[in-house]
Amino acid sequence: MIMVSVTKGAPDLRKQVFPAVVVRQARALRRPDGTRLSFEDNAAVIMTPEGEMKGTEIRGPVAREAAERWPRVANLASTVI
Repeated sequence: MIMVSVTKGAPDLRKQVFPAVVVRQARALRRPDGTRLSFEDNAAVIMTPEGEMKGTEIRGPVAREAAERWPRVANLASTVI
C-alpha cells in the first residue's frame, strides 16, 4: 500500500492524498519462475485506511501479486494476469 495524490478524476477527489494499491506497473516485474511481466501503463486502486476499496470497478488487468495480497482487489478485477 502506498500514498498517492489524485491528479486526474472527479473534482472532489483531485488534489487529495489517499492510500492506494498498485495493480499494474510499466516496469518489468520478475516472477520467481523467471518470467517477466510488464504492462502498458501504471495503475493504482484507491483504498480507505481500513483496507476497503473506495471504488466499485477495476478496468483492465490486475497483476497476480496484487490480487493475492489484496483479495478485495481480486474480487473486482476483470482479469488477473
